[in-house]
Amino acid sequence: MNYGNGVLVQRGTTDQDPKGVAPDLARELGKRLNVPVTFVGFDGAGAVFDALNVPSDDPKAWDVAFLAIEPVRAAEIAFTAPYVLIEGTYMVMKDSPLKTVGDVDRPGHRISVGPKSAYDLFLTRTLKHAELVRADVGGGEAMVQLFLKHNLDAAAGVRQPLEAYAKTDPNVRVMNDRFMEIRQAMGTHQGRDAGAAYIKAFVEEMKAAGFVADALARSGQKATVAPAEE
Repeated sequence: MNYGNGVLVQRGTTDQDPKGVAPDLARELGKRLNVPVTFVGFDGAGAVFDALNVPSDDPKAWDVAFLAIEPVRAAEIAFTAPYVLIEGTYMVMKDSPLKTVGDVDRPGHRISVGPKSAYDLFLTRTLKHAELVRADVGGGEAMVQLFLKHNLDAAAGVRQPLEAYAKTDPNVRVMNDRFMEIRQAMGTHQGRDAGAAYIKAFVEEMKAAGFVADALARSGQKATVAPAEE
């Protein structure tokens, strides 16, 4: 579980009682397979990916992860089609001259990001002029604090948590447009072909049956359920 993305997972009363669409999918998967589910928590997506090849007896070892589809990750993770679509966008100071995402990629501009997040990986590939400044940890709160503390030009992140923060701080605003669509999926280790095929079909069934939409509603999150894979 990547607790850096509150759209997908929220902390529960214990480490084994997370809330949200990702843990609900995990529980349903365990039910289908008739196996127990153990939740492994991480502060950011980068830490999830870094734990991909730890020994099986390591407490951070995982079999199934919930991450955004990214080319760097897909070399080692067999992804399903996305089950949820969210947006990557920027937060800026309210009086900033930057109005749209196209205004941000200019020489001298600095952008805070969560390390190895989907938007970090995307912006690393696509930005031509602006500089990325990475937080020490992957959580969105650290990235926002980095933006504020060092008076950076923008903070990149997932729209929903950025907008939630902006409601608490009248000095910032979130841009209306996006720089990327973040395709949230399930994944397992490359080479686990049977498992990859199973969760791929599982995700399609969960989308079609309304399970994903219902799980989002139960957790009070607004996001787009991804369409069926063509």
